[in-house]
Amino acid sequence: MTFILAVACGLTVANLYYSQPLLDLVSHDFGVSQGAATVVVTLTQIGYALGLLFLVPLGDLLENRKLAVRLLFGTAAAVLLAGLAPAYSVFLIVAVLVGTTSVVAQVLMPLAAHLAPPEQRGALVGKVMSGLLTGILLARTVSSFVADLWGWRTIYFISAGLMIVLALVLRRMLPERKPEHTAGYVSLLRTVGTLARTEPALRRRAFCQAMMFGAFTAYWTAIAYELISEHAFSQGEIAIFALVGAGGAAAAPLGGRLADRGWGQKASGAALALASLMLILAAVGHRSVIILAVAGVLLDFAVNSHQVMSQHEIYALRGDARARINTVFMTSVFTGGAISSALTGVLHARYGWTGACLLGAALPLIGLAVWARGRWTARVTETRNAEAAAELAPSV
Repeated sequence: MTFILAVACGLTVANLYYSQPLLDLVSHDFGVSQGAATVVVTLTQIGYALGLLFLVPLGDLLENRKLAVRLLFGTAAAVLLAGLAPAYSVFLIVAVLVGTTSVVAQVLMPLAAHLAPPEQRGALVGKVMSGLLTGILLARTVSSFVADLWGWRTIYFISAGLMIVLALVLRRMLPERKPEHTAGYVSLLRTVGTLARTEPALRRRAFCQAMMFGAFTAYWTAIAYELISEHAFSQGEIAIFALVGAGGAAAAPLGGRLADRGWGQKASGAALALASLMLILAAVGHRSVIILAVAGVLLDFAVNSHQVMSQHEIYALRGDARARINTVFMTSVFTGGAISSALTGVLHARYGWTGACLLGAALPLIGLAVWARGRWTARVTETRNAEAAAELAPSV
């Protein structure tokens, strides 16, 4: 079941990333600028954020298997329309639909947490997450190779077929899970806001991961342009380069094991610092493909491990509200990614690769400041509680 969930998450989330290495081809095909082509990434992520906000909470209300299957059929229709889009304006509208319907992975992730024993939750969620992350990272390679052989639209036709097959497999293999929540949809959405207000750990983790994903997005949105302009890469060579990022998927199980052993807080700070350093390295060493590759692998490693450690912490907050907790977390993350991709397009157009990298380096540093404040607040609270307990001890 872990393997099935990992594959399902990887295949569905890949739809968000097929377009990233194809932006140069899309801009030529539709006759738009590179900056305008970058809007595809932004709108796809905005669509994903909308799906996270309005569809993922249904995982706490509707039977999970039926919800996942229906969303997959919707995804199949959306990616098919993307491949058939006759004009750029139509393609942009469909990009939002692709993002909105591709939230199946975020329905399945809380389901994996429900199925896992508490003492192994971090490791098992990490394994499922590694499938999701592998899908994110290999999506670029696969779409580049397919575009090189048969044109950029072909990957969307292939994905439509895969979504239909996956829907049939999940309908047959997934166990049924009917949530305990019985209130209506509007009430469900209200509690999403309540969770965000009342759970400081959720707010902190969501913000820090949004900064990390913003750095990830800045790097991978602009890297194809850099490889083409600076190193004269072909579409096939870009596909091979994108493979290096797949090594970062190994961080997910590692991050889960660290979290299971109680090291999640300290390791999260190290991951934030590493992400910022790798963007600086990519800016300074951009003339070397090897340095760019090393920076990409370690950036992905940092982002992925931080996400799994964050999910380990937030899924333990409320076992009855994991889908809604995931909504708050992932909506924040992909909103950060959408803002970052929009800023990356502007900065890359003005300042080139260096501008994109400096944006990416700044975001994890902001997250690191929030992490440090959270650690300091936790220590102050622990000290005060210890002092209060010591004062009460003699009277007891």
